[in-house]
Amino acid sequence: MTTSRNRTPPARSRHRSEPLLGRGAGGRRASRDRKHGPLRTLLAIAFAVAVLGLAGLGWIYLQLNGDIHTFDAGGLSKNRPDADSSKGQNVLVIGSDARVDGNSALGGGSRDDIGRSDTAFLLHVYADRKHALAVSIPRDTLVTIPPCELPDGTWTRPQTNIMFNTAFSVGQTRKGNPACTQNTVERFSGLRVDHTVVVDFKGFAALTDVVGGVQVCLPQDLFQGDLNPNRATKGKLIFKKGEQTVSGQKALDYVRIRHGVGDGSDIGRIKRQQAFVSSLLKKIKSDGFTPTKLLPLATAATESMTVDPGLGTAHKLISFVMTLKDIDLHNTKFVTVPWRYLGHRVAVVEPDATELWSALKADRTIDGKNAGGGKDNAEASVSPSPTVRESVSGTGIDVAVYNGTTTSGLAAAAASGLTAHGFTVTGTANAAGRRHITTVIQYGTGLRARAETVAKLFPGAELQAIGGSGVNVVVGASYEADAASAAPAVVPSSVANEARSADDDLCSNLSYGAAHRR
Repeated sequence: MTTSRNRTPPARSRHRSEPLLGRGAGGRRASRDRKHGPLRTLLAIAFAVAVLGLAGLGWIYLQLNGDIHTFDAGGLSKNRPDADSSKGQNVLVIGSDARVDGNSALGGGSRDDIGRSDTAFLLHVYADRKHALAVSIPRDTLVTIPPCELPDGTWTRPQTNIMFNTAFSVGQTRKGNPACTQNTVERFSGLRVDHTVVVDFKGFAALTDVVGGVQVCLPQDLFQGDLNPNRATKGKLIFKKGEQTVSGQKALDYVRIRHGVGDGSDIGRIKRQQAFVSSLLKKIKSDGFTPTKLLPLATAATESMTVDPGLGTAHKLISFVMTLKDIDLHNTKFVTVPWRYLGHRVAVVEPDATELWSALKADRTIDGKNAGGGKDNAEASVSPSPTVRESVSGTGIDVAVYNGTTTSGLAAAAASGLTAHGFTVTGTANAAGRRHITTVIQYGTGLRARAETVAKLFPGAELQAIGGSGVNVVVGASYEADAASAAPAVVPSSVANEARSADDDLCSNLSYGAAHRR
């Protein structure tokens, strides 16, 4: 429809006595109109562009909101770690191998397969918003899966010595159970997870397409048989040795492949996944970390992404991503949770793991820097008690350690003292109750003698028979009062020495060989 509101009326419509270009007031007004006409036109155009731009941006945000899927926060544990007093944040990133919603076309397998967490890492964004540390969690890690909500509203019983990636499939919900995986990470790390993001095959492939491909490196030629070990033949060459750019299906194949490289383990694959994410970050930062650049990425990702309600709108999601823009590539680090092989599975190494979690809670960087913005001794961990007797030997005794207080670092401190005396610490976590005054040594059937040996390191501890087949230490406030003076939490050297920076050489540290088994 055409409007004449801003059009000049034709000459014949004017009153005959009105001069067209008369002198005096009317003439001066016409002169001013001619003088300012171009400026007004430019302003009108600029205004129109701004309105259209805002309308377009609003439409994009509206579209993003429609694409973002959230999971039910009601499935989160009722016994979560306390919110950290620092301003740092912990974000759990899960790569799902579910085959639903067309993902089977990219990943193979049954279309009905609910899937597992094919890859996962906990990203700690330090309070200064200038450092970040991503901790990869091997999918085969043996953990305790705490109670998780099922689709019918009931909750499961805790499961011990279960592979970490199975937490995602608890309940067999169509798109997995992100809340159960978050519960599991919170339990074994003792850290509160602020946000959880799940990306499936389609979302990952689309993301790499939008950025125009990601540069990767392969330590050797790889073939179809390396991607699918069930093939009868070696198959065609799919990756040449050296640097190359991948996107879509090829990018997905790169991060999923593990056979034919190093010892063929998930540990080696984690190294290549860390290198891939580093390269992706480089690409995004080089393109420009602005809302305009991020919107296409968000559009691609949200179609196949599930997040917690805290990131459930386009504004929340993009606002959070924008808080990461000042983190330098060199200050973005990647590590793997301290681990060791346990047969064909992976066990967490203590007390190294607990020391790592304590350092993150204290906002300590890889090099020991306080990135929390507080005093240098803030959120310090507690070193082992000075009352430990050198004559105590824990050789052959397995112990699990639980923090029965709200003071961070006590479980790590107790684990360090136990390990120093030969005990094998099988894991650390927060106790179900956090108001223990006295340290309690719990023991299973026939294990009182072992419990008494453990108790020698904790003067005044109570012994408690609980049945079962293990020995637990539930650290109480008495241990805190008896502990040595506080010392700053630090990332253990076993972790720091293996760290990768996002600006490291693309072709370095890409596999894990059999010689590294321990």
